[in-house]
Amino acid sequence: MESHELKIFKQVAELQSVSRAAEKLGYVQPNVSQRIKNLEEELGVRLFLRNNRGVTLTEEGKKLLDYTNKILQLIDEAKTAVNPNKWRESLKIGATQTISAVKIPHLLSSFFKEYNNIDVKVRTSNKIKLEEMLFYGEVDGIFVHSSQSKSECEIVYSYFEKIVLISPNLNSNDRQSNYKLLVNSDVNCIYRKQLLDLPKESNFHSSNIIEFDTLESIIQAVHDGLGISIIPADIAETRKTTQEIIFTELPKKIKIDFLIKSRKQQSPSLKKFIRFLQLNN
Repeated sequence: MESHELKIFKQVAELQSVSRAAEKLGYVQPNVSQRIKNLEEELGVRLFLRNNRGVTLTEEGKKLLDYTNKILQLIDEAKTAVNPNKWRESLKIGATQTISAVKIPHLLSSFFKEYNNIDVKVRTSNKIKLEEMLFYGEVDGIFVHSSQSKSECEIVYSYFEKIVLISPNLNSNDRQSNYKLLVNSDVNCIYRKQLLDLPKESNFHSSNIIEFDTLESIIQAVHDGLGISIIPADIAETRKTTQEIIFTELPKKIKIDFLIKSRKQQSPSLKKFIRFLQLNN
């Protein structure tokens, strides 16, 4: 096995498609297929199961992916150790949209005061996709709302986030009963779930729901008097000068976890980030 073949294998595993991996790597598809076939013949096992949508890892393929991530990580560490000016440490973090908006920049601002020689990439997606990215080694760790830690994941840091109800600042006293619920289109969004539970716990009723793909669209819709929503308190804090929105802190708090992959060798940059989080809790 060569490191180049392992990189190709990793791309196919992550994208679950030979054709998409070939496109991303800039190769022709038969070349990628042949590299995977060579690996399977060398190891004497099937690494992928083919289906109409692409490919999925076999149990043997999952084991090889774990070793592939470790091998490629060690190669990167070796490059950094030999020539740190050319090969800098890297850290890949995944987070949901609401966490990426304010919390992540705030954390990184403090982190870089201590470790300014690490290149950081932040990937934003929904919780399901983030957990998938963590499994395939596309990110080193993810920030998601309170999670039942799966066997392949480990919670290394947690914090509790205050949440705020935002509503239009209108004069009419009876408009609240007609407010629409402005939610994220991700059905697993914790803030969406909190908002949908709100009518059951409050003295108003609303079955009118509007879905948006972005946090900015939700806040703008509240600003324009369209309805109400729930957002993290740190995001609300950056908008409190907005006269058209009323901010009401709610008694509930949301638990946010930073997850890493269990039993995976941690890179030096990930160890530094975890230590930073735990010391600044």
